[in-house]
Amino acid sequence: MAAEPFDVIVVGSGAAGGTAAHALTGAGARVCLLEAGRSYDPGRETPMFQRTAAAPLRDAGTPDKPFGFYDATVDGGWELPEEPFATAPGTEFRWFRARMLGGRTNHWGRVALRYANHDFKAYSRDGLGADWPFTYDEFAPWYDRAERLVGVFGSNPGLPDQPDSPPGCLQPPPVPRSHELLIMAGGRRLGRPVVPSHTAVITQPIDGRLACFYATPCLRGCSIRANFQSTTVLLPPARATGRLTTLTHAQAYEIEMAPDGRARGVHYLDRLTHRHHFIPGRAVMLGASAMESVRLLLNSRSTQFPDGIGADSGLLGRGVMDSTGSNVWGQFPQMENLPPFNDDGVWLPHVYIPWWAWPEQRAGRLPFTRGYHLELYGGRLEPSADTFDFLDDVSPLTYGRRLKEEAQRYYGSFVRLSQRGEMIAREHNRVQIDPVLRDQWGIPSLRFDVRFSDQELRQTAHAQQSMAEFIEAAGGKLVTPLPRNPAEAILPPGRIIHEVGGARTGVDPARSVTDPFGRVWGVPNLYVIDGAVFPSSAHKNPTLTIVAFASRASEHLRKALRHA
Repeated sequence: MAAEPFDVIVVGSGAAGGTAAHALTGAGARVCLLEAGRSYDPGRETPMFQRTAAAPLRDAGTPDKPFGFYDATVDGGWELPEEPFATAPGTEFRWFRARMLGGRTNHWGRVALRYANHDFKAYSRDGLGADWPFTYDEFAPWYDRAERLVGVFGSNPGLPDQPDSPPGCLQPPPVPRSHELLIMAGGRRLGRPVVPSHTAVITQPIDGRLACFYATPCLRGCSIRANFQSTTVLLPPARATGRLTTLTHAQAYEIEMAPDGRARGVHYLDRLTHRHHFIPGRAVMLGASAMESVRLLLNSRSTQFPDGIGADSGLLGRGVMDSTGSNVWGQFPQMENLPPFNDDGVWLPHVYIPWWAWPEQRAGRLPFTRGYHLELYGGRLEPSADTFDFLDDVSPLTYGRRLKEEAQRYYGSFVRLSQRGEMIAREHNRVQIDPVLRDQWGIPSLRFDVRFSDQELRQTAHAQQSMAEFIEAAGGKLVTPLPRNPAEAILPPGRIIHEVGGARTGVDPARSVTDPFGRVWGVPNLYVIDGAVFPSSAHKNPTLTIVAFASRASEHLRKALRHA
């Protein structure tokens, strides 16, 4: 450990923390990175060529491995016995944690969409939630940097809900597969766009990274560095500078303040030895994931901040959001009894359905005010335990030889459409420190009080109908009927693992927790750089915006350190 304080202490090693470590060490700063989980090396640990049939339970999910035996997440999930959390009566929030170096970047879905200007300024349009403190044009250069750094394939279809990227930012998208071509045909019949997805997987080599050659489901991690992970793209260059110190199993639990109102450093607990340690630093950046960063602020109480650092406005912990999510499955007779053929590709959607009804919504002709997009999954991927989940719906009560024949007949003919929509930030959707509950190490735990409103339910009803229309327009048929009540279709908050908010950024200290660069109001050397700063969530997966915001905040801190 260094004798002198580090220039920056970064808490968290995923999209936000990894970006900060990469940017700051590259600019000459000495960085100490605190990661609550264990070390992880995708180059050694990714089961690149392991067959699904060789996995326990044929790679079906279990409580400790909800996404299957080969999923990259280690020591994580929604339910961690040693790290409980509470929920208010009548709520069902799910809090996913990945306790490993690189965090969720090791297994995320890698959809990397830019927010549009109407996403940054949604409050100005409908009066719900809060605006971001900058416009799309002001933030766009940071998206450019993020796309080049991460490596994103996609296209520029010129749609109002999907800003185009400048030349050199996007890699060529892979060609659509057979099931995707069907949905594209359905979109043409409906007059709705189906376009190449923006996905954080490279299709051309860059910076020593190999292009994807379709060997492995992306959620396993990637030893060839084709997909974006902090552990393969951000941390190795930071480590190569010689200015990065990484501490794993280091659970940060309190930020210590100096009498002059500046952050002095971070207290952490070694999860293996249960020993307490203190790391001093000239500045602190929180990128531990949205709810973990909020917990750290709430638990950092003192005479200066009796309710937690950043709680002066009363907004710390408020405005928590997740993406809305629901699914509709279709079965396509056109895909039955096909001979074996190569339908390989990235193990993620090559195309998606952007929000097409933005003009109609802006004119007030829809019963909800924020949008959604649709992702599609299916095709002739390697069979696993859930490949034939709906076989009994189309061929009930079969067994023996007949069951095998039906499995061959229907293999590859099921397609899932998934809604990903915007949840509006409301102050009553919040997290607090539970007055009683503690984790295994004695650190106070969070209590969630987060629920969907009628806005999200009406949006889900619209999405369910839209997904059914796409399937039918493409020549498919619904596997199961749509529920009459959208509350039966919508997945509970937290289930999509896009939780953001709780320490919103803004221009007014009375209406936000951080300034436009993520700096906590009144604490000039303490930054929040992950999804906690989001004043609104859009319907787009948050990771690309987190990387862009963390990069922007790191540049702001770099200049501040230079002039300190």
